Amino acid sequence: MIKSTTHTATSAAAAATARRINNNVLVIIPESKWRPEAHRHTQRIQTLLQPGLTSMDDQINSGIRRSLRQQKRKLGQNQHQWTALDGKNPIFNFLIEYYGLKGAKGPRRLGRWSPDPKLLLNSIKSADADTPTVATGDGIQIQCLNEIDCYNDSASTSTDEDGTVTEEILSSIIEISKGQGGIFLHNANEEDLGDILHLRGAIPITSPIPSTPSTELINNNTVQDRIFHGILYNPSLFYNRYDPINQTTEGRKQLLKTIAPFQWYKSILETTLNSEPIFHCHGLHEWAMLYQPPNTPPPPSRKYQKHLPIRVTRETINAAVERRGISCTHVDALRFFAPDAGPLNHHGASLMRTDQLRLEQKGCVHAHMDLLKIALKLQPFLDANLLCDVLEVSIAARKLDVEASPYDVTSYGGGVVPVETEEGRRLYRSRQKELMERAEPVRKRLLHEYNTFMHLSFDDEFVGGEKSVIDSSKGSEQEGQDPNKMTDSSSNSYEYAAPERFARAQPGGLPWRKNLVDKTEAGL
Repeated sequence: MIKSTTHTATSAAAAATARRINNNVLVIIPESKWRPEAHRHTQRIQTLLQPGLTSMDDQINSGIRRSLRQQKRKLGQNQHQWTALDGKNPIFNFLIEYYGLKGAKGPRRLGRWSPDPKLLLNSIKSADADTPTVATGDGIQIQCLNEIDCYNDSASTSTDEDGTVTEEILSSIIEISKGQGGIFLHNANEEDLGDILHLRGAIPITSPIPSTPSTELINNNTVQDRIFHGILYNPSLFYNRYDPINQTTEGRKQLLKTIAPFQWYKSILETTLNSEPIFHCHGLHEWAMLYQPPNTPPPPSRKYQKHLPIRVTRETINAAVERRGISCTHVDALRFFAPDAGPLNHHGASLMRTDQLRLEQKGCVHAHMDLLKIALKLQPFLDANLLCDVLEVSIAARKLDVEASPYDVTSYGGGVVPVETEEGRRLYRSRQKELMERAEPVRKRLLHEYNTFMHLSFDDEFVGGEKSVIDSSKGSEQEGQDPNKMTDSSSNSYEYAAPERFARAQPGGLPWRKNLVDKTEAGL
């Protein structure tokens, strides 16, 4: 149940900001509600990652131990003390290799909590539905939520004692946020930042301490301490939605460059949800990475899991790849194929990055893993519960990925899905379908989160109504309504896309950023 107190400005000041009044919402979450939620999030992330975390005694964590000794704290004293992921654990090392979650900082990043941005939209909806209001004269709507649940429409005019925001705090929020509001975590402190809360996007809400003799004129300088009231998160503030510079030519260009990657990932989610699943790939991308015909050099990708034993012979690997070829739709995987395996891929031995919009499909195990990369792009403006669900799906996808590989992963708690046999292929298809059904609602929620984020962060002028037009026969995007920028017909549609969007994937080839192509070569 939501208990709320809502205030909406009715003064001339509010009328002066009518263009953006629907985003001037302040959601206040008392400490008694957000802090337990943050701890639950951290605990869930720790539970999901625990099998892949190293012990504190591991050499990789020597820096952490040294830091704790310097601070004269005992090991384990901090309940949120993170350790690094095990780079040799095949079920969890993809988090390091694919998504850069290195050292203790990687797991710690996942463990930080953030409030659901949809709370802002819910508050706007409540105010539009004739919620009782009180004038503040500052063009800002204030809704105090005493429970973190943005889907319950029940409301009351009472608040918990620790959720009360004084006029002093309110004035500070209005001043610091320039009247734009946001989601305010009452009584969050500096120690929370970087620990259980995200430092990125955090806006400290402070006010001056009245001058006292101890804070006056020290060495001819006035020392002014400040009272820390809490932390504010607001995507429109972080991305300078209302900055006048956005109306200048250079400002608009920079903004469109900022928006482009979000539109790219949003397009990936949309096309994947609208795709037809493929269930005859049998995870053979892992086998293609180890493919080695007679009298050829060892495949380059063997180095990535060289510490793992191979559970089948080289002849078995070659036979599995050559049996019916490879049906891999994931453009990222192609770069890691053995060079001789490329021509055996039915979807091409050389693919462009833009082909991902054509090929990505909802049955792909790697597409489920990449949901984590897409979710991390939104942090901290992402529902923390969704991040946990995404991580859970991503780990499950990776587990199936390595269990169906030629590697023996049983020493790390994995099983065996022997796709080199008919029985194993049936098992893989069954697991693959179960995983797809599990990932589908998570992918839909993530797409909704992207829509919410972009609505809150950027003007519709820049992101509204734009759609990719995919020519499946060419395997690239056609010029038209482009997801990467709002443009007139005389402009280059891809002017603001990141350079790595125009790159080539080839077996044994270079990373995307080092294998760029001209846009005309990409058919654009």
